[in-house]
Amino acid sequence: MLELMLCSLLTIFPDYLYRRYGQQKRIGREITLYTMWYELRWGISACLLLTISLITLIFYFHPSTKNVTAVFRTVTILPETVGRVDEVYVGINQKVDAGAPLFRLEDSQQKAAVETARRQVAELDAQADVAQTELATADSQIQEATGALQSAIDEYDMKAQLLTKDAVARREVQRLANMIESRKGTLGAAMAKKETLSTQIRVLLPAQKASAEAALAQAQVELDKTLVRAGVAGTVQQFTLRVGDVVNTMIRPAGILVPAEAGRGNLVAGFGQIEAQVMKKGMIAEATCIGKPFVIIPLVVTEVQDVIAAGQLRPSDQLIDVQQLSRPGTLTVFLQPLYEGGLADIPPGSSCIANAYTSNHDALARDDIGSAEWLFLHAVDAVGLVHAMILRMQAVLLPVQTLVLTGH
Repeated sequence: MLELMLCSLLTIFPDYLYRRYGQQKRIGREITLYTMWYELRWGISACLLLTISLITLIFYFHPSTKNVTAVFRTVTILPETVGRVDEVYVGINQKVDAGAPLFRLEDSQQKAAVETARRQVAELDAQADVAQTELATADSQIQEATGALQSAIDEYDMKAQLLTKDAVARREVQRLANMIESRKGTLGAAMAKKETLSTQIRVLLPAQKASAEAALAQAQVELDKTLVRAGVAGTVQQFTLRVGDVVNTMIRPAGILVPAEAGRGNLVAGFGQIEAQVMKKGMIAEATCIGKPFVIIPLVVTEVQDVIAAGQLRPSDQLIDVQQLSRPGTLTVFLQPLYEGGLADIPPGSSCIANAYTSNHDALARDDIGSAEWLFLHAVDAVGLVHAMILRMQAVLLPVQTLVLTGH
């Protein structure tokens, strides 16, 4: 309607002035309801053509959409294991901080596993102390074997000298030689035992203790999983969990956590596919939301999704008929407030109306721009004012339309 009125001032109104004062025709006489088309046919035809052209120009270069939402993502409250609820710490609509406990599952089995792992670590510490004692015993055995070997060697040397003078029997010297070999074997066994104990203390027991500590850490992790905490700060919603309920990680969530900053940082808009060549990152935009009436929010386009979501295809066991994808999707655009706190008072999930405005400032600043292009680009930038006026009219009428005309 606004475009039609504007175009009529440039077409029908001058045509009427010419008929009235140039041809001396008067309303009610020569110009009547029956002769209006004939008398003002040039103005009416030009008005219709100009209106259609202006509307096309406005909506193409300054696109508008009602598919705008303050999208937010919720966090499902789920434990990492299946169990029965033993204790609940929060209620419905309660605000929680990140890391705050929400509920706890029955954990007797996990506590028993932790205690078992802890006792295994203590047992290995005790084995290390015993091994140290055995190592000291091995040192004593080595000293004893060394002394016995030396005594045998000394006695053998003495008897060997006496054998040269036939003062001792050859069998006695042979017995002493065998005793020396036996004492050497005893000393080697004692030294091997010491080496085994040293290796056990240095390598085996630390490795076993590390494995036991890892098992203890794993058991502690399983125990910690029974206490479910809030991953982010937010508000607990649809949380009807009670003591005794069984929570399943697949089909039985405990509730929903709405993050505190969810949906307050940007808007997601769906513009028509025909504007895919016009929508660019960095465009200035405006929006008015039902959750904050009578207010125009300055925005900027931060991202333009380069695919249309309606055309996505997921593999399945059936062939997809293209006819099922014939419904045209929208071009997803992300909008952020131009000034800090622009979306602070808008509830997440609010529906909005948004306009995006094409700016040809850089193109108009070129030195090689032609006159026709200069005039066209100026016209494109100028008609954006009409769309801005329409958005402000929508902002004024939106509460009336919502509360009165639709009965909501």
